[in-house]
Amino acid sequence: MNNHVTVLEIDGKALEHNLNYFKKKLLPTTKILAVVKAFSYGSDEVQVAKFLQDKIDYFAVAYAHEGIALREANIGKPILVLHPQIVNFQSIIDNCLEPNLYSFETFHAFLKLAKSNSLTDYPIHIKFNTGLNRLGFLPSDVSKIIDGLRENNHVKIQSLFSHLVASEDLNERDFTTRQIESFKNIVTDFDAFLKYKPLLHICNTSGVVNYPDAQFDMVRIGIGLYGFGNDDFETSQLKNTHNLSSIISQIHEIDPGNSVGYNRAFIATKKIRSATIPIGHADGISRALGNAKGFVTINHQKAPILGNVCMDMIMVDVTNINCKEGDKVIIFNHQKTIQEFADAAETITYEILTGISHRVKKVLKD
Repeated sequence: MNNHVTVLEIDGKALEHNLNYFKKKLLPTTKILAVVKAFSYGSDEVQVAKFLQDKIDYFAVAYAHEGIALREANIGKPILVLHPQIVNFQSIIDNCLEPNLYSFETFHAFLKLAKSNSLTDYPIHIKFNTGLNRLGFLPSDVSKIIDGLRENNHVKIQSLFSHLVASEDLNERDFTTRQIESFKNIVTDFDAFLKYKPLLHICNTSGVVNYPDAQFDMVRIGIGLYGFGNDDFETSQLKNTHNLSSIISQIHEIDPGNSVGYNRAFIATKKIRSATIPIGHADGISRALGNAKGFVTINHQKAPILGNVCMDMIMVDVTNINCKEGDKVIIFNHQKTIQEFADAAETITYEILTGISHRVKKVLKD
């Protein structure tokens, strides 16, 4: 049992609000794939999936063990494994997960395994690289893929998909449009061969917002579920799902000339009060937020971080805050604060959210 006093509360009502916000942008026939990889962006993939499974059509995880955790929690919805490894293919089959096959090595390995397992029409997903240059077949590979599928009843293409490079950046609209057109051409090539219609999807959260004509059959919503759109306006329409809080463990009186924390990074020039909070870089508070670049909120007042962030603790300045040991401390409970943390650490909100350690207690409130 996790009894850490530092807690991430996942707001189920906010999660549902965000899902419904994107649903309103979709055609009634467009399916929704909820991305719950990386512990549902730093929260808890099992709790989030249980909450969402009756509200969406598909889940996606990055790796096989993430999907297995959902199956062990009795999540029955289809689960796409975005970056499966060949060594895990048998586990994927054993747990009724659906692999993304992105190279001829993975493609042939899975077809061989499907045959040895005497599978019929096992769902696979084929990803194409239309410009991200990360994972995926090239458009020129279509004919070879089709040759590999001829007279093969062991697998069935559940979906064809690709991933947009810069869907949030309207300055890259021409590039994104070319990606979408390339994907359409790939689909046309498959249509001439397949006797059935696989699902088609290319839009991520930003794609849903900026490219409504590219919904195809399904869209993948990740960061949008957790409260962040592709610009300030879209984010303002969403609700924050991650509420991270802790308590004050101890308060110290620091005299002038005394230091706080490792390497004496902070030295008091006047008498101050410091509060020690049980959360540190092992919990997801970046060391880049030390030395007053980051802060917490105590009794509605900001308390800047003093000195360096420790592994398990931070110390904050509470000189002008009326507080006592045991009082609640808000690390963040709004997108604005999360964005401020990201800006101070010179990173993106994704990293602030996914950086929340698995040892932090997670509770979904609906």
